[in-house]
Amino acid sequence: MTQQRRKILLLDNGKEWGGGTNSMLELLKRIDRQRFDITCCFYYNYARGEGETIGQVLNGIGIPVIFLPQSAQPLWAKIAKELGRSLVFFSRPGRKKVAEIIDKQWRIQPNAKRVRELLQRERYEILYMNNQPGSNQEGYLAAEPLNVAVVQHCRIEPVMTPQITGMVNRIASKVIAVSHAVESVLLRNGVEKSLCTTVSNAIDIHQPLPDGKTIKQAMGIADDTFVFGSIGSLIPRKSSHHTLEALQRFSRQHPDAKWKLILVGEGPEHQKLQQQANGYGFADRVVFTGFRNNPLDYLAAFDVFILASKSEGLPRVVLESMLLKTVVIGSDVTGTGELIDSGHTGLLYPYGDTVTLAAHLQTVWQGSTLREAMTQRAWQQVVDRYAIEHYVAGVEAVLYAVKTTRTHHV
Repeated sequence: MTQQRRKILLLDNGKEWGGGTNSMLELLKRIDRQRFDITCCFYYNYARGEGETIGQVLNGIGIPVIFLPQSAQPLWAKIAKELGRSLVFFSRPGRKKVAEIIDKQWRIQPNAKRVRELLQRERYEILYMNNQPGSNQEGYLAAEPLNVAVVQHCRIEPVMTPQITGMVNRIASKVIAVSHAVESVLLRNGVEKSLCTTVSNAIDIHQPLPDGKTIKQAMGIADDTFVFGSIGSLIPRKSSHHTLEALQRFSRQHPDAKWKLILVGEGPEHQKLQQQANGYGFADRVVFTGFRNNPLDYLAAFDVFILASKSEGLPRVVLESMLLKTVVIGSDVTGTGELIDSGHTGLLYPYGDTVTLAAHLQTVWQGSTLREAMTQRAWQQVVDRYAIEHYVAGVEAVLYAVKTTRTHHV
Protein backbone atom coordinates (compact mmCIF):
# COMPACT_ATOMS: atom_id res chain seq x y z
CA MET A 1 0.00 0.00 0.00
CA THR A 2 1.38 3.41 -1.02
CA GLN A 3 1.93 5.85 1.86
CA GLN A 4 0.10 9.16 1.56
CA ARG A 5 2.43 12.15 1.26
CA ARG A 6 2.04 14.71 4.02
CA LYS A 7 1.49 18.19 2.67
CA ILE A 8 3.64 20.69 4.56
CA LEU A 9 4.03 24.46 4.49
CA LEU A 10 7.42 25.54 5.87
CA LEU A 11 7.27 29.10 7.21
CA ASP A 12 10.46 31.14 7.60
CA ASN A 13 10.13 34.86 8.31
CA GLY A 14 13.86 35.52 8.72
CA LYS A 15 15.64 38.41 7.01
CA GLU A 16 19.16 37.04 6.63
CA TRP A 17 21.12 33.87 5.98
CA GLY A 18 22.29 32.14 9.15
CA GLY A 19 23.07 28.79 10.69
CA GLY A 20 19.37 27.96 10.92
CA THR A 21 19.05 28.52 7.18
CA ASN A 22 21.86 26.06 6.50
CA SER A 23 20.34 23.43 8.80
CA MET A 24 16.97 23.83 7.11
CA LEU A 25 18.53 23.41 3.66
CA GLU A 26 20.43 20.30 4.71
CA LEU A 27 17.09 18.80 5.76
CA LEU A 28 15.29 19.81 2.58
CA LYS A 29 18.04 18.36 0.38
CA ARG A 30 17.62 14.96 2.02
CA ILE A 31 14.00 14.70 3.11
CA ASP A 32 12.01 11.78 1.65
CA ARG A 33 9.97 13.31 -1.19
CA GLN A 34 7.87 10.13 -1.36
CA ARG A 35 6.53 10.84 2.13
CA PHE A 36 6.59 14.63 2.32
CA ASP A 37 5.32 17.28 -0.09
CA ILE A 38 6.94 20.53 1.12
CA THR A 39 6.39 24.09 -0.01
CA CYS A 40 8.36 26.93 1.60
CA CYS A 41 6.87 30.29 2.51
CA PHE A 42 9.35 33.12 3.04
CA TYR A 43 8.89 36.81 3.72
CA TYR A 44 12.27 37.84 2.30
CA ASN A 45 14.28 36.46 -0.62
CA TYR A 46 17.53 37.01 1.25
CA ALA A 47 20.92 36.11 -0.21
CA ARG A 48 23.97 34.21 0.95
CA GLY A 49 26.31 37.18 0.96
CA GLU A 50 26.89 38.13 -2.67
CA GLY A 51 25.82 34.67 -3.80
CA GLU A 52 22.54 32.92 -4.46
CA THR A 53 19.22 33.98 -2.98
CA ILE A 54 17.22 31.54 -0.88
CA GLY A 55 14.71 31.33 -3.71
CA GLN A 56 17.39 30.27 -6.17
CA VAL A 57 18.75 27.62 -3.82
CA LEU A 58 15.30 26.17 -3.12
CA ASN A 59 14.46 26.09 -6.82
CA GLY A 60 17.76 24.34 -7.42
CA ILE A 61 16.82 21.47 -5.12
CA GLY A 62 13.26 21.28 -6.41
CA ILE A 63 11.43 22.82 -3.45
CA PRO A 64 8.60 25.24 -4.39
CA VAL A 65 8.73 28.60 -2.61
CA ILE A 66 6.16 31.33 -2.04
CA PHE A 67 7.13 34.86 -0.98
CA LEU A 68 4.82 37.05 1.09
CA PRO A 69 6.21 40.58 0.56
CA GLN A 70 6.26 42.73 3.67
CA SER A 71 5.05 46.32 3.93
CA ALA A 72 7.03 49.04 5.62
CA GLN A 73 5.90 50.03 9.09
CA PRO A 74 3.00 52.48 8.61
CA LEU A 75 3.19 56.03 9.93
CA TRP A 76 0.34 55.45 12.41
CA ALA A 77 2.29 52.57 14.00
CA LYS A 78 5.43 54.70 14.35
CA ILE A 79 3.48 57.54 15.95
CA ALA A 80 1.55 55.18 18.24
CA LYS A 81 4.80 53.58 19.43
CA GLU A 82 6.37 56.92 20.25
CA LEU A 83 3.27 58.13 22.09
CA GLY A 84 2.90 54.89 23.98
CA ARG A 85 6.56 54.80 24.96
CA SER A 86 6.42 58.40 26.18
CA LEU A 87 3.53 57.49 28.49
CA VAL A 88 5.47 54.63 30.07
CA PHE A 89 8.97 56.08 29.72
CA PHE A 90 9.74 55.07 33.32
CA SER A 91 9.15 51.36 32.64
CA ARG A 92 11.28 49.32 30.23
CA PRO A 93 8.82 46.36 30.34
CA GLY A 94 6.03 48.85 29.69
CA ARG A 95 7.77 50.28 26.63
CA LYS A 96 8.38 46.77 25.31
CA LYS A 97 4.75 45.84 25.86
CA VAL A 98 3.56 48.90 23.91
CA ALA A 99 5.79 47.94 20.98
CA GLU A 100 4.50 44.35 21.04
CA ILE A 101 0.85 45.42 21.01
CA ILE A 102 1.36 47.76 18.06
CA ASP A 103 3.49 45.22 16.13
CA LYS A 104 0.71 42.69 16.58
CA GLN A 105 -1.79 45.09 15.03
CA TRP A 106 0.13 46.20 11.94
CA ARG A 107 2.39 43.21 11.25
CA ILE A 108 1.60 39.95 13.05
CA GLN A 109 -2.18 39.79 12.62
CA PRO A 110 -2.19 40.74 8.90
CA ASN A 111 0.52 38.14 8.23
CA ALA A 112 -1.44 35.56 10.22
CA LYS A 113 -4.45 36.18 8.01
CA ARG A 114 -2.38 35.74 4.84
CA VAL A 115 -0.77 32.53 6.09
CA ARG A 116 -4.17 31.18 7.19
CA GLU A 117 -5.61 31.82 3.74
CA LEU A 118 -2.65 30.00 2.20
CA LEU A 119 -3.07 27.02 4.53
CA GLN A 120 -6.77 26.79 3.73
CA ARG A 121 -6.49 27.34 -0.02
CA GLU A 122 -3.79 24.72 -0.58
CA ARG A 123 -5.07 22.35 2.14
CA TYR A 124 -1.81 21.89 3.99
CA GLU A 125 -1.77 19.34 6.81
CA ILE A 126 1.25 20.68 8.67
CA LEU A 127 2.67 24.13 9.34
CA TYR A 128 6.38 23.67 10.04
CA MET A 129 8.11 26.78 11.40
CA ASN A 130 11.83 27.40 11.24
CA ASN A 131 12.69 29.75 14.12
CA GLN A 132 11.56 30.13 17.74
CA PRO A 133 8.02 30.59 19.13
CA GLY A 134 8.30 34.30 19.84
CA SER A 135 9.35 34.95 16.24
CA ASN A 136 6.60 32.81 14.73
CA GLN A 137 3.49 34.17 16.42
CA GLU A 138 1.70 34.77 13.12
CA GLY A 139 2.07 31.08 12.30
CA TYR A 140 0.42 30.01 15.55
CA LEU A 141 -2.41 32.51 15.08
CA ALA A 142 -2.88 31.41 11.47
CA ALA A 143 -3.23 27.73 12.34
CA GLU A 144 -5.18 28.03 15.59
CA PRO A 145 -8.72 27.80 14.11
CA LEU A 146 -7.72 25.14 11.55
CA ASN A 147 -7.16 21.40 11.62
CA VAL A 148 -3.49 21.89 10.83
CA ALA A 149 -0.66 20.37 12.84
CA VAL A 150 1.86 22.96 14.05
CA VAL A 151 5.51 21.92 14.36
CA GLN A 152 7.99 24.43 15.75
CA HIS A 153 11.68 23.80 15.03
CA CYS A 154 13.40 25.81 17.76
CA ARG A 155 16.92 26.41 16.44
CA ILE A 156 18.21 28.79 19.11
CA GLU A 157 17.75 29.37 22.83
CA PRO A 158 14.21 30.80 22.84
CA VAL A 159 13.06 33.99 24.48
CA MET A 160 9.87 33.01 26.28
CA THR A 161 7.12 34.89 28.11
CA PRO A 162 4.03 33.48 29.86
CA GLN A 163 1.98 34.62 26.86
CA ILE A 164 4.22 32.80 24.38
CA THR A 165 4.30 29.67 26.53
CA GLY A 166 0.50 29.67 26.68
CA MET A 167 0.32 30.05 22.91
CA VAL A 168 2.67 27.10 22.37
CA ASN A 169 0.82 24.85 24.82
CA ARG A 170 -2.53 25.75 23.27
CA ILE A 171 -1.66 25.43 19.59
CA ALA A 172 1.57 23.48 18.96
CA SER A 173 1.53 19.81 18.02
CA LYS A 174 5.28 19.36 18.58
CA VAL A 175 8.31 21.49 19.34
CA ILE A 176 11.64 20.22 18.03
CA ALA A 177 14.64 21.51 20.00
CA VAL A 178 18.07 21.43 18.35
CA SER A 179 19.74 20.52 21.64
CA HIS A 180 18.81 19.12 25.03
CA ALA A 181 19.74 22.48 26.52
CA VAL A 182 17.21 24.27 24.29
CA GLU A 183 14.57 21.74 25.33
CA SER A 184 15.42 22.43 28.98
CA VAL A 185 14.82 26.16 28.43
CA LEU A 186 11.41 25.39 26.94
CA LEU A 187 10.49 23.14 29.85
CA ARG A 188 11.71 25.63 32.48
CA ASN A 189 9.43 28.22 30.91
CA GLY A 190 6.40 25.97 31.21
CA VAL A 191 6.10 24.33 27.79
CA GLU A 192 4.43 20.93 28.22
CA LYS A 193 6.91 18.05 28.25
CA SER A 194 4.71 15.98 25.93
CA LEU A 195 5.16 18.64 23.23
CA CYS A 196 8.96 18.71 23.34
CA THR A 197 11.53 16.49 21.65
CA THR A 198 15.20 16.97 20.90
CA VAL A 199 16.63 16.30 17.45
CA SER A 200 20.24 17.42 17.63
CA ASN A 201 21.70 19.55 14.88
CA ALA A 202 24.14 17.63 12.73
CA ILE A 203 26.45 17.91 9.73
CA ASP A 204 27.54 15.87 6.73
CA ILE A 205 30.48 13.92 8.11
CA HIS A 206 31.29 12.51 4.64
CA GLN A 207 31.71 15.85 2.85
CA PRO A 208 35.07 16.65 1.22
CA LEU A 209 37.19 18.65 3.64
CA PRO A 210 39.34 21.60 2.53
CA ASP A 211 43.03 22.12 3.14
CA GLY A 212 43.48 25.24 5.26
CA LYS A 213 46.95 25.90 3.83
CA THR A 214 45.38 27.13 0.59
CA ILE A 215 43.50 29.97 2.32
CA LYS A 216 46.51 30.88 4.46
CA GLN A 217 48.69 31.15 1.38
CA ALA A 218 46.05 33.18 -0.48
CA MET A 219 45.87 35.60 2.47
CA GLY A 220 49.64 35.85 2.74
CA ILE A 221 49.75 34.31 6.21
CA ALA A 222 53.08 32.67 7.04
CA ASP A 223 53.13 29.06 8.22
CA ASP A 224 54.55 30.06 11.60
CA THR A 225 51.69 32.51 12.31
CA PHE A 226 49.15 31.22 14.82
CA VAL A 227 45.63 31.84 13.50
CA PHE A 228 42.70 32.56 15.80
CA GLY A 229 39.37 32.79 14.03
CA SER A 230 35.63 33.15 14.28
CA ILE A 231 32.78 32.67 11.82
CA GLY A 232 29.36 34.26 12.16
CA SER A 233 27.34 37.42 11.74
CA LEU A 234 28.92 40.49 13.33
CA ILE A 235 25.96 41.13 15.62
CA PRO A 236 25.81 41.86 19.37
CA ARG A 237 24.73 38.31 20.30
CA LYS A 238 27.92 36.83 18.85
CA SER A 239 30.01 39.03 21.22
CA SER A 240 33.09 39.30 19.02
CA HIS A 241 34.15 42.26 21.16
CA HIS A 242 34.91 39.77 23.95
CA THR A 243 37.27 37.94 21.62
CA LEU A 244 39.12 41.18 20.92
CA GLU A 245 39.29 41.99 24.65
CA ALA A 246 40.81 38.58 25.35
CA LEU A 247 43.32 38.98 22.55
CA GLN A 248 44.39 42.30 24.01
CA ARG A 249 45.25 40.50 27.27
CA PHE A 250 46.98 37.72 25.36
CA SER A 251 49.06 40.17 23.28
CA ARG A 252 50.16 42.08 26.39
CA GLN A 253 51.31 38.84 28.01
CA HIS A 254 53.00 37.59 24.82
CA PRO A 255 54.14 40.66 22.88
CA ASP A 256 56.45 38.61 20.63
CA ALA A 257 53.83 36.06 19.59
CA LYS A 258 53.05 35.88 15.86
CA TRP A 259 49.29 35.70 15.46
CA LYS A 260 46.33 36.80 13.36
CA LEU A 261 42.60 36.95 14.01
CA ILE A 262 40.30 36.22 11.07
CA LEU A 263 36.66 37.27 11.45
CA VAL A 264 34.49 35.70 8.75
CA GLY A 265 31.10 37.37 8.50
CA GLU A 266 29.37 40.68 8.11
CA GLY A 267 26.96 42.69 10.22
CA PRO A 268 26.19 45.94 12.04
CA GLU A 269 29.02 45.53 14.57
CA HIS A 270 31.75 45.63 11.92
CA GLN A 271 32.71 49.28 12.40
CA LYS A 272 32.70 49.06 16.22
CA LEU A 273 34.92 45.99 16.11
CA GLN A 274 37.28 47.69 13.68
CA GLN A 275 37.52 50.70 15.99
CA GLN A 276 38.10 48.40 18.97
CA ALA A 277 40.99 46.67 17.20
CA ASN A 278 42.42 50.09 16.27
CA GLY A 279 42.20 51.18 19.89
CA TYR A 280 44.08 48.10 21.05
CA GLY A 281 46.84 48.79 18.53
CA PHE A 282 46.63 45.53 16.64
CA ALA A 283 44.30 46.36 13.76
CA ASP A 284 46.97 45.04 11.36
CA ARG A 285 46.54 41.59 12.92
CA VAL A 286 42.74 41.46 12.53
CA VAL A 287 41.30 40.45 9.15
CA PHE A 288 37.63 41.14 8.37
CA THR A 289 36.75 38.96 5.39
CA GLY A 290 33.08 39.92 5.12
CA PHE A 291 30.54 37.23 4.24
CA ARG A 292 32.06 34.18 2.54
CA ASN A 293 30.35 31.32 0.73
CA ASN A 294 33.21 28.97 1.65
CA PRO A 295 33.44 29.28 5.45
CA LEU A 296 34.82 25.75 5.82
CA ASP A 297 37.95 26.77 3.92
CA TYR A 298 38.61 29.46 6.51
CA LEU A 299 37.70 27.18 9.40
CA ALA A 300 40.32 24.70 8.18
CA ALA A 301 42.89 27.51 8.20
CA PHE A 302 42.30 28.37 11.86
CA ASP A 303 44.44 26.91 14.63
CA VAL A 304 41.65 27.84 17.04
CA PHE A 305 37.99 28.64 16.45
CA ILE A 306 36.42 31.00 19.03
CA LEU A 307 32.67 31.22 19.62
CA ALA A 308 32.01 33.95 22.19
CA SER A 309 28.21 34.05 21.81
CA LYS A 310 25.71 35.09 24.45
CA SER A 311 23.34 32.34 23.26
CA GLU A 312 23.20 29.55 20.70
CA GLY A 313 21.04 26.54 19.81
CA LEU A 314 23.42 23.76 18.84
CA PRO A 315 25.96 25.55 16.64
CA ARG A 316 26.79 23.67 13.45
CA VAL A 317 30.00 25.65 13.16
CA VAL A 318 31.30 23.96 16.33
CA LEU A 319 30.53 20.55 14.80
CA GLU A 320 32.28 21.60 11.60
CA SER A 321 35.33 22.73 13.58
CA MET A 322 35.45 19.38 15.31
CA LEU A 323 35.18 17.53 12.01
CA LEU A 324 38.07 19.62 10.62
CA LYS A 325 40.12 19.02 13.78
CA THR A 326 40.27 22.70 14.63
CA VAL A 327 40.37 23.44 18.37
CA VAL A 328 37.18 25.05 19.71
CA ILE A 329 37.02 27.59 22.54
CA GLY A 330 33.45 28.55 23.35
CA SER A 331 31.38 30.44 25.89
CA ASP A 332 29.58 28.02 28.19
CA VAL A 333 26.07 28.80 26.97
CA THR A 334 23.10 26.79 25.74
CA GLY A 335 24.12 24.49 22.89
CA THR A 336 27.85 25.19 22.87
CA GLY A 337 28.23 23.84 26.40
CA GLU A 338 26.39 20.69 25.36
CA LEU A 339 28.89 19.95 22.58
CA ILE A 340 32.15 20.66 24.39
CA ASP A 341 33.55 18.64 27.28
CA SER A 342 35.93 21.31 28.52
CA GLY A 343 39.54 20.14 28.57
CA HIS A 344 38.58 16.97 26.70
CA THR A 345 37.05 17.99 23.35
CA GLY A 346 37.61 21.76 23.55
CA LEU A 347 37.63 24.55 26.11
CA LEU A 348 34.74 26.45 27.72
CA TYR A 349 34.66 29.69 29.67
CA PRO A 350 31.86 31.60 31.43
CA TYR A 351 30.18 33.98 28.99
CA GLY A 352 31.82 37.42 29.15
CA ASP A 353 34.80 36.23 31.22
CA THR A 354 37.54 37.57 28.98
CA VAL A 355 40.24 36.80 31.58
CA THR A 356 39.51 33.08 31.34
CA LEU A 357 39.13 33.31 27.58
CA ALA A 358 42.59 34.92 27.36
CA ALA A 359 44.02 32.14 29.51
CA HIS A 360 42.49 29.55 27.16
CA LEU A 361 44.01 31.34 24.17
CA GLN A 362 47.40 31.08 25.83
CA THR A 363 46.86 27.40 26.66
CA VAL A 364 46.10 26.36 23.11
CA TRP A 365 48.78 28.63 21.64
CA GLN A 366 51.42 26.98 23.82
CA GLY A 367 50.19 23.38 23.78
CA SER A 368 50.37 21.57 20.44
CA THR A 369 50.09 18.17 22.15
CA LEU A 370 46.94 19.26 23.97
CA ARG A 371 45.47 20.61 20.74
CA GLU A 372 46.04 17.33 18.93
CA ALA A 373 44.49 15.27 21.74
CA MET A 374 41.39 17.48 22.03
CA THR A 375 40.77 17.66 18.30
CA GLN A 376 41.05 13.89 17.85
CA ARG A 377 38.49 13.26 20.61
CA ALA A 378 36.22 16.01 19.23
CA TRP A 379 36.39 14.49 15.73
CA GLN A 380 35.38 11.09 17.09
CA GLN A 381 32.43 12.62 18.93
CA VAL A 382 31.07 14.24 15.77
CA VAL A 383 31.46 11.07 13.72
CA ASP A 384 29.75 8.95 16.38
CA ARG A 385 26.88 11.25 17.37
CA TYR A 386 26.25 14.10 14.93
CA ALA A 387 25.92 12.62 11.44
CA ILE A 388 23.32 14.39 9.29
CA GLU A 389 21.40 11.16 8.71
CA HIS A 390 20.33 11.07 12.39
CA TYR A 391 19.05 14.63 12.20
CA VAL A 392 17.01 14.06 9.04
CA ALA A 393 15.50 10.82 10.35
CA GLY A 394 14.54 12.52 13.62
CA VAL A 395 12.73 15.41 11.93
CA GLU A 396 11.02 13.06 9.47
CA ALA A 397 9.72 10.95 12.34
CA VAL A 398 8.13 14.00 13.97
CA LEU A 399 6.59 15.29 10.75
CA TYR A 400 5.10 11.93 9.88
CA ALA A 401 3.66 11.26 13.35
CA VAL A 402 1.94 14.58 14.18
CA LYS A 403 -1.85 14.65 13.98
CA THR A 404 -3.95 17.43 12.50
CA THR A 405 -6.54 17.20 15.29
CA ARG A 406 -5.32 19.56 17.96
CA THR A 407 -4.84 18.47 21.56
CA HIS A 408 -5.09 21.39 23.95
CA HIS A 409 -2.44 21.73 26.66
CA VAL A 410 -3.31 24.00 29.55
